[in-house]
Amino acid sequence: MKAAVFLERDGILNLCDQSGRHQVVPRRLEEFRVNPAAHALLSQLKQAGFVLIVATNQPGVVRGHFSRSELDRMHALLRRQLPLDDILICVDDDPSHPCCKPNPGLFLEAGFKWGLDLDRSFVISDKWPDAKAAHVAGCTSVMVQSPWVGNDHHDFVVNDLPSAVAKILHLHANLFSSLPAAA
Repeated sequence: MKAAVFLERDGILNLCDQSGRHQVVPRRLEEFRVNPAAHALLSQLKQAGFVLIVATNQPGVVRGHFSRSELDRMHALLRRQLPLDDILICVDDDPSHPCCKPNPGLFLEAGFKWGLDLDRSFVISDKWPDAKAAHVAGCTSVMVQSPWVGNDHHDFVVNDLPSAVAKILHLHANLFSSLPAAA
């Protein structure tokens, strides 16, 4: 089975502004700024054999902040600029919905769809719901320091995206590569 790296979109793959203690996510393609460091870093993960999947909550669609077509335009830009295998989205505004992080539904869906070994997979994010969903799904969370990391379970907290990728590559090479591959 393959291993994946799940990536949060806002704050990791695209740059977001901050207003007080709130992250300001883009609502239009013109506001969407892909993280300039992401391509080279994600290419390293691809070379290591990881499946790269964006797993993102986007309740702004059902809240009427932006349209699904505008969201699709932003994700088309991500696909053009980054070596991604898939983008999984939860637009539901109900925190009890299985796909809405901190619930693990997006990770479990990807595990089934891509034939993933979630125990050997990682989640990179800057928000506590992703770490909680990773923990429930059996993935290792690598959190990028931010005001939204929270106090729940985290496997690792690092300073930035390059440090997160370095941590994953180190763990993959030194810990998980010694485990027998599942059939």
